[in-house]
Amino acid sequence: MTTPQRTDVLVVGAGPAGSAAAAWAARLGADVVLTDAAVFPRDKTCGDGLTPRAIGELDRLGLTDWVRAHTVNQGLRAHGFGQTLHLPWPGGHLPDWGSAIARTELDDYLRTTAIKAGATGIDGARAVDVRMEGGRVAAVVFARGARGGERFEIECERLVVADGVRSPLGKVLGREWHRDTVYGVAGRCYVSSTKPDDPWISSHLELRGQVGEILSGYGWIFPLGNDAGGVNLGVGTLATAKRPADIAIKPLMKFYADERREAFELGDELRMPTSALLPMGGAVSNVAGPNWALIGDAAACVNPLNGEGIDYGLETGRWVAELMTEQPRSDLGIVWPAVLREHYGESFSIARRLAGLVTVPRLLPALGPVGMRSDLLMTLALRWMGNLVTDEDRDRAARVWRWAGRRSLARDARPPFA
Repeated sequence: MTTPQRTDVLVVGAGPAGSAAAAWAARLGADVVLTDAAVFPRDKTCGDGLTPRAIGELDRLGLTDWVRAHTVNQGLRAHGFGQTLHLPWPGGHLPDWGSAIARTELDDYLRTTAIKAGATGIDGARAVDVRMEGGRVAAVVFARGARGGERFEIECERLVVADGVRSPLGKVLGREWHRDTVYGVAGRCYVSSTKPDDPWISSHLELRGQVGEILSGYGWIFPLGNDAGGVNLGVGTLATAKRPADIAIKPLMKFYADERREAFELGDELRMPTSALLPMGGAVSNVAGPNWALIGDAAACVNPLNGEGIDYGLETGRWVAELMTEQPRSDLGIVWPAVLREHYGESFSIARRLAGLVTVPRLLPALGPVGMRSDLLMTLALRWMGNLVTDEDRDRAARVWRWAGRRSLARDARPPFA
C-alpha cells in the first residue's frame, strides 16, 4: 500500500484512544490516517479490564456483541482486612456488566474497526518529529525499517496524539509530566486457571509485601473467559514525588500470585510479565496546540484510584474526533484543555487527592478495616473509584462526588491538565 502524503486527521497511536478517534473521525467524513510504532497484533501492559463505562463506549462503536462473545462479569469481589464483599456494577446510566479482553486482541480489533470505518492504517512507523509552520503542526516525521533508517512525512490538517503513557511525540510537542501528584507503578502477567469464567473480577485491597507490610496499592485477578483459559493477574502501587515507590514490581507480583494460587486455582507459570509507570489524573501540561491534541494515556487520562484508562481513552477519542470534524476552525490549544477539564477536572482532582492519602504511612491500615466492614461504603467506593458517575447522574452519591470534586479543584495548586 502506498503511504499517504497528507490527510485531514492524522492519528499517532492505535490503542483504544487512537483507534476510537480514527473510527469516529472517519465515520464523520474526515480523511484519516492511523499510525502506530508497533506491528499489530501487539501486546500492551494493562489489566485488560473493561468497566461498564468502557462497555458503554464500545457499544457506541457497535461492538457489544463482539465483547459479549468474550467473558462477562457482574461486578467486583473485594478482598481485604478479613472481609470479602461482592459488589455488583451499579448500572444507572451505564451498562450493568463488564468484561476483560487481552489487549493483544482488543487493540487489534479496535484498529480493524477504525480501518473498516475508512481510516488508512499504517503500522511499524514510529513518529519521531514534527514540522511546524506558523505555530501549527504541518507534518509528522516517521521512521521505520532497520534502525529507523527510512524516513517519511505525512502532512495533516489536524493531529491526534495517542501514543501512550510515555508519549514520545507529546514530548516533542512540549508535554510535561508533573510528579507532584500521585502516579502509579504497576505490573501484570497472565496465569492459567481452572476458573477463567468466574463472573466476578477480584481486587485485593490489602496488598502486602513479602515481610507482611501493607502497601499503598492493590492486587487484581481478572478472569478472561474459557477461550483464553486464564486470568490477568497484577499488582499496582501508588507513589508521589515526596513518597516514591521503593518496590520491585515483578517480585511483588510473583509473591502475590503465590499467595492467591490455591484460592484461585492458578497455574505456576507467570506468562508475559510486564510493568509500567502511569501518569494519572491529568498530571500533564501542554496537552494541545492550535491544530493538535493529546488524548487517553498521553494526556494522563488514567484513574488515580484504580489505574484504569481504557474508558477515558475511548471517550477522549470520540470527543476529539467530534470536535475536529464539527468545529474544524477551532483552536484546539484553547478548546481541548477546556473540554478535558469540563469532563474530568473535578473527578480527577478529588480522586488524586484521595489516592495521595493512601500513600501516607499507617493511614490505609487504620481506615481499610472500617471501610471493608460496610457494604454501603464499599458500594459507594466502587462507584466513585471506578469512574462510574456519569454527567447524567443526579442521585445523592453523584451529587456528593461532584461537590467534593469542586472543592478539591478549588484547592489545587496545579489543577488537572494545567
